[in-house]
Amino acid sequence: MTGTHTAASAPATNTPAPATEPVAADTEPLATGSGATPGGPVGPGTQPRSGACAAHAEADRGDAAATRPSATGTDASATGTGTDAVAAEAGPGGVDGGPGGVGAAVGIDPPVGGPGGHSGDRRLDSRDGGAALLVRLGALRDRVGALVDRRAAVDPTAADPLRGLYLSEEAVRHLLSGGPADAGSVVAPGPGPVDSLSALAVRLRLTELDAAILLIALAPDLDRDFEPLYGYLNDDVSRRRATVGLALELCGAPAHRAAARARFHSSAPLHAYGLLDVEEPERPFLSRSLRVPDRLLAHLLGDDTPDAALHGHLHPLPPPLPAADDEFVVRLAHRMRDGGPLTAYLREHREGDGLAVITSALRAAGIGALRFTGPDDRVPGLLREARLGGRAVVLSGLPDQPGQLIGALADAPDVTVLLTDPRPYDPHWSTHDPLVLDAPRRRAGGTAAWAAALDSAGTPDTAPGFDLAATVAPYRLGGERVVRAARAASVLAAFEGGPLTADHVRLAARQQSASGLERHARRIRPDVGWQDLVLPERPLTQLHELALRARHRDRVLGDWRLSAGGGRGRGVLGLFAGESGTGKTLSAEVVAAELGLDLYVVQLSSVVDKYVGETEKNLERIFSEADRTDAVLLFDEADAVFGKRSEVKDAHDKYANMESAYLLQRLESFDGIALLTTNLRANIDEAFTRRLDLVVDFPFPDAGQRLALWRHGLRHVPCAADVDPGPLAADFELAGGSIRSAVVTAAYLAAGRDEPVGDGDLLEGARREYRKAGRLVPGEANW
Repeated sequence: MTGTHTAASAPATNTPAPATEPVAADTEPLATGSGATPGGPVGPGTQPRSGACAAHAEADRGDAAATRPSATGTDASATGTGTDAVAAEAGPGGVDGGPGGVGAAVGIDPPVGGPGGHSGDRRLDSRDGGAALLVRLGALRDRVGALVDRRAAVDPTAADPLRGLYLSEEAVRHLLSGGPADAGSVVAPGPGPVDSLSALAVRLRLTELDAAILLIALAPDLDRDFEPLYGYLNDDVSRRRATVGLALELCGAPAHRAAARARFHSSAPLHAYGLLDVEEPERPFLSRSLRVPDRLLAHLLGDDTPDAALHGHLHPLPPPLPAADDEFVVRLAHRMRDGGPLTAYLREHREGDGLAVITSALRAAGIGALRFTGPDDRVPGLLREARLGGRAVVLSGLPDQPGQLIGALADAPDVTVLLTDPRPYDPHWSTHDPLVLDAPRRRAGGTAAWAAALDSAGTPDTAPGFDLAATVAPYRLGGERVVRAARAASVLAAFEGGPLTADHVRLAARQQSASGLERHARRIRPDVGWQDLVLPERPLTQLHELALRARHRDRVLGDWRLSAGGGRGRGVLGLFAGESGTGKTLSAEVVAAELGLDLYVVQLSSVVDKYVGETEKNLERIFSEADRTDAVLLFDEADAVFGKRSEVKDAHDKYANMESAYLLQRLESFDGIALLTTNLRANIDEAFTRRLDLVVDFPFPDAGQRLALWRHGLRHVPCAADVDPGPLAADFELAGGSIRSAVVTAAYLAAGRDEPVGDGDLLEGARREYRKAGRLVPGEANW
């Protein structure tokens, strides 16, 4: 402490500073005139040190100021630090409004190296994102230095090395005799070069006072020299951040004015936008510390890395693809580009429709976006991120209870928020209703979107005869799913080392269309074709027509407006009726294979429930999932569910009829492909029959068809040279399913002997099928 007092009382000389604070060899040492006072204004004889020396000296004493508070005031006459150094850097104008005056704190940017700026090793690189901010900090330094001068000139404790650590009687008398700071010396802000802070203030419509407060608050985070200066001005060396009172004083705003104090309110832009934190609420209002979030400082310095708190909650938007409705996209883009921020809710019919439209509209409007999936408590950081980058917020697939999330987003009228979900908008979700729109349905196929996605995925050469339009016609994937499916198809083709084929595209599309149907239905990957069917011409033609309807339903029912209206869907419904084993389930699998879709067989055990109303709920889950999935839904033995309604005689009849009534209503709005099979067509309610697109009757095969079925079943089985299934086809009246079972039995018999299949094996297989059915076996009659 002795050394400190010695430094404070040293006479003013023109000798160099002590070795602890070196002076550059090419500069003149700092000297003070005879009228200089400790910590007071610069005298007429002062020769300011160069910017390099000042910067070096200030950096060296940054930590010392914490234990030697008088370094910013009293010691200045001996070492050139503190007030004199700050005032020397201020140059002409200092406090009273010259080029380095307080106006810079609210927008006036002095030139680098000129009056009020920095020189020497503080010269700025124009390529640095924080260069302009450092220039503005130089002007703020001038204002801080002027305030230090003004206080030191009248403060009786300016020469006390323990100033800020205790309160003397002399200091108390000074405080009692003092008055409010003179605000008349503040110069009105003027125009200056645009920097990141100015650009942010313009974009967020901040006032000049808001911008000045931000600059004052972030100064210690950008230049540590402000820490001891703020500690001195706060009369507490341990408090090295700006306070509310200090910020108002530096801006020349009287602390008793409500308008000035309101800039720190929680509803004011600085706090509401997440730009400024007012800490220590237990302290008096003017003594509360100000802190700028690290994310804002990084943005001002040119770092646009998203906030770490949003890690894992931000996802890239899918690349824009040709839209299903170009006119809708153009209108939405025009509204976002020319109409200012908005909140819009797009109800999508299928998952991905709304996101595809939003991506295309943002691309057309030239607006960036943040796609968010996260909890409600991350919304403030999300909105701040959107404001800093001037981007929109996109949410797809809202939570089950989205009210709090939508309300928080809708309360930010300065940010464009785009929401999409299959559910209709509920007014209870938010008091600020968004613009509610219906996203255009994505048509099945979408050849242009698939072609663009395959090109962007770097697809290898396609196989000869590859027809993209016919291959993707049954699929109604959203934009993001199309891109992922195209990428997967390209990877599959590259893995196999060959050209891209229809099988690659279909497999990738089916993977992207997988859903929760497997919880209620059994999935079958079709592995059959038209060559596996042995049917008469009429039912075969109807099956081809069924596949045709599935491919062109959007054109016929949508573009040509042949839908019956009343909220009716665009589904395809077919009924396969015939005896057991005539090929109904196999035909459904062939149709699914023709369309490139998976077949889901509904399991009655997961549908029927003994409790009233539960069966309908299970069916609704199945239909809802099928609406969102590119698949064929098969109700095997449908008469168990789609039975006739009966006269109500007791409660059982009543609830059974309610189940049938629900199914009649649900089939009207169904958008998928559903097939029903039954061997008791008479048990199907006539109201269901009217809603079906096709009813295919499967007749019992005649002798010629039975022979074809025997030969088809044996085509991959090793047989003896003299095998002839002709007599079996003529003598045994078996359906296709029974013939297959007979072939399987014959194959096991032959495999047990390790021999090819012979006529005896086939005959034994046919006889066993007759016995299973309880029929009289030809040649075994015993009277």
